[in-house]
Amino acid sequence: MSFKTLAGTSMTLDPQRLPTHVAIIMDGNGRWAKKRFLNRVNGHEKGADTVRMVVRTCRELGIPFLTLYAFSTENWQRPKAEVAALMTLLNRFLKSERNEMLSQGIRLNTIGQTDRLPDDTRRTLMDVISATRHNGAMTLNLALSYGGRDEILNMVQQVARGVQSGQISPQSIDEQTVAQFLYTKNMPDPDIVIRTSGEMRLSNFLLWQVAYSEIFVTPTLWPDFSREELLQILQNFQNRDRRFGKVGD
Repeated sequence: MSFKTLAGTSMTLDPQRLPTHVAIIMDGNGRWAKKRFLNRVNGHEKGADTVRMVVRTCRELGIPFLTLYAFSTENWQRPKAEVAALMTLLNRFLKSERNEMLSQGIRLNTIGQTDRLPDDTRRTLMDVISATRHNGAMTLNLALSYGGRDEILNMVQQVARGVQSGQISPQSIDEQTVAQFLYTKNMPDPDIVIRTSGEMRLSNFLLWQVAYSEIFVTPTLWPDFSREELLQILQNFQNRDRRFGKVGD
């Protein structure tokens, strides 16, 4: 079935086989700027336009969950001026997109060590999360100050405390137990992980959750990532045989 509402493309997608959860490692803003002799911050600003496009496209398609790797725990080691600019840009983005999230039924959620964010950025983030908490058309999940190993370590500590207090028996611990102590509890695992800029690594992103995700790596730098390429990836996904370790038909 062709989505007629997706103007400008003749691509065909089966609405019954769309992913439930798309996760994206947004990489290449700095290299995009360097190629154009611009400041790295200019690359991040251009990358914010790509974020808007991806969110709108996923919402238009009816994809329920979108997770964007916006800022890792390791990114705190970048130059202070760049980190400050990124936080300012995040603050501005959240404010500018608040009304559209409300009108489009998009719920904002965040995963990671958000207590490390600057006070003004965290206040804006919490305001938009609170304002959109009842929206149910789509969840936009921002991974902020996020690290997969940190998430797993946090989960282990919580489970250990549960065992120590007698609320959890060691024999009862299974994958569902683990999932309930991750940042992504009550969310499905990603069906797709997209990484832009051609780097062939996960970069500490959703290490537990992506065990059986379909991985797509594109050489396209994030600011140049287009709606057409996103749709091509979704079409490719629909042609993949997902066996989850089992034998195919």
